Amino acid sequence: MQKTIIIPTHRHDQLVDITGQVEAFVAQCNIKTGLANVYVQGATAGIMIQENWDESVQTDVLNWLRKMIPHGVWQHDAQDNNGDSHLKAGFVGPSETIPIVDGRLGLSTWQNIFLCEFDGPRSERRVVITVYNTEK
Repeated sequence: MQKTIIIPTHRHDQLVDITGQVEAFVAQCNIKTGLANVYVQGATAGIMIQENWDESVQTDVLNWLRKMIPHGVWQHDAQDNNGDSHLKAGFVGPSETIPIVDGRLGLSTWQNIFLCEFDGPRSERRVVITVYNTEK
């Protein structure tokens, strides 16, 4: 089963919590045991599982990425001024796969799923959620 969700972003670099949308789709699929793959379309965004309780962790992630991959120093910037966005997206990666355990995402208490925007703001980012039933 598969669903695409549309997420707007509001800043150049931003982590957007999409756990609720993924959980809702997994619940609709009525699968007890399986896998949920969450994949963002686009070369300047990523998907990350990160702490959900303390927002300073999300800020620290973005600050670290900005420090390690600064804006405005890459060859690709001559094309469309977003070389850092491509590198950050490549480093984070476009997807995460989460086990489905007893019909729910197998995330721990402190984990959520985040869309990582590195080239915003955008009116829409398309995130594809694919749910696999692994029961026999």
